[in-house]
Amino acid sequence: MKNNKQQNVFAELNIFRGTNSTKPEFQTFKVPFQQGASILDALIWINDNVDESLSFRYSCINANACKECMMIVDGQVEYACLKKLQKSGSKLEPLPNKTLIKDLVTDIVPPKEKLLS
Repeated sequence: MKNNKQQNVFAELNIFRGTNSTKPEFQTFKVPFQQGASILDALIWINDNVDESLSFRYSCINANACKECMMIVDGQVEYACLKKLQKSGSKLEPLPNKTLIKDLVTDIVPPKEKLLS
């Protein structure tokens, strides 16, 4: 996502913050809106420009290949790399029924694989 000083349209992302050992809360970030940008683009922009402590997972080789950027976007399980940023903003949460590590990062390794390692 380009940081264009001429741009004055922003989208608000209401992002889950916290760990298993802290009280979770939501924090709102304003990000420059750019047509075609993804939620992942916005998260990377926040991490680079506003708050480097924001935790989320991705490992892009090509879209929908790694499945690491899965999260809840506006109540639906989505890939952050594929879900487009909306001018109206979005609420981002970690995957449910997974162990929370921090912010949007959950333990995504299936239990059977953990036993084999």
